[in-house]
This record gives sequence, structure tokens and C-alpha cells, in this order.
Amino acid sequence: MAKLINSLLLFLAFLICGAVTATGYKSPATTTTPNFVKWSCSSTTYPRLCIRTLSTYSSNIQNSPHQLALTALNVSLSNAKLAKGFVLKLGKFKGLKTKEYKAIADCIDEMGESVDRLGESFKELKNMGKYKGQDFMWHMSNVQTWVSASLTDDNTCIDGFAGKSMNGKIKSSVRAQIVNVAQLTSNALALCNRFATKKY
Repeated sequence: MAKLINSLLLFLAFLICGAVTATGYKSPATTTTPNFVKWSCSSTTYPRLCIRTLSTYSSNIQNSPHQLALTALNVSLSNAKLAKGFVLKLGKFKGLKTKEYKAIADCIDEMGESVDRLGESFKELKNMGKYKGQDFMWHMSNVQTWVSASLTDDNTCIDGFAGKSMNGKIKSSVRAQIVNVAQLTSNALALCNRFATKKY
């Protein structure tokens, strides 16, 4: 029995490690204290969410503001893709109200743009190490503009479900998904801004 339990535990540990490394980041050491992440997240709009989503990658982030902002963007991008997929599936449901169909269709477009902009931001930020001076600021402004636009896309999607006539499970389900992405993106933008101004 003990051997069976140990085998199951090892299997679960393997799955967890695989899930973490699948994002392209190293699995964090269990002895790492994410003080840098906690301190950096304190300046974001949603610090608890920031700490919860980024502390996992503390061993990869170390004390690097660049890596912290990059990781935050990657987390936001991953969740934006999931949210887009979720809304796409909702659009295939039968029996939706006409307004719900339109709101979902608009939201799919908005989330598609959000994903594209976050993807471009991630690529741009990833190469920031080779830029200095005015070149650095120009490329960094691209990142800030795109992430900010992505946040606007998220909010526009949510606005499409405004009004009592839209109340119901569809609205609440979409809102839960998109609000999470918007909050992650807001935090990512804050960390990108801090990296840009080098206030660490």
C-alpha cells in the first residue's frame, strides 16, 4: 500500500512539474522566498493576484525587473488565449439571445486583438536587453502602448454585456474570464512601467 501511495505522489509531482515547465519557465526551487516578487507586486493594482500568479516563477525571475515584467506578460497572454477559447465555445451554444450572440461575436474580436497585442508586447520586451538609451525607450513605449491597448480590448468586451437585459449565466461566465485577464494585464502593465522607469 505504501509503495502505491509513493508511486501516486511521484506521478502527481511529475505532472505538476510538467505543467510549470510547459510555459517555458524553470520549475521554482521549493526553498526560494519570493520577496522580490512580493515587493514588486505591492505597487500593482491587484497585488494579491500578482503575488499568486508570479510567485510560482520566483526562481526564474530572481531579482530581475525585466524577467518579472516578461513573466507577467506571459501569464497574461496565456490567460487571454484561454479566455478567447472559452468565449468561442460559448458562441456555439444554441438558444442564445440575439444580443448575447452579438456581444459574444464582438468579444471574440476584441480578445483576438488582445491576444495579438500581448503577443507582440512579449516579443518586444523579450529583446529589450539589447537596447539602450533612446532605442530602449522607443521599444519600451511600444510595449506599454500595446499592453494598454490590450487592456482596453478586455474592457470593451466586458462593456458589450452591460445592461440588465444581458444578465444571466452567459454574462457572468464571460465577465469572470475577461475580468481575470484584465486584472492580470493591468498588473503586467504596471510592472512594465516600473521596468521602463527603472525605479527598482
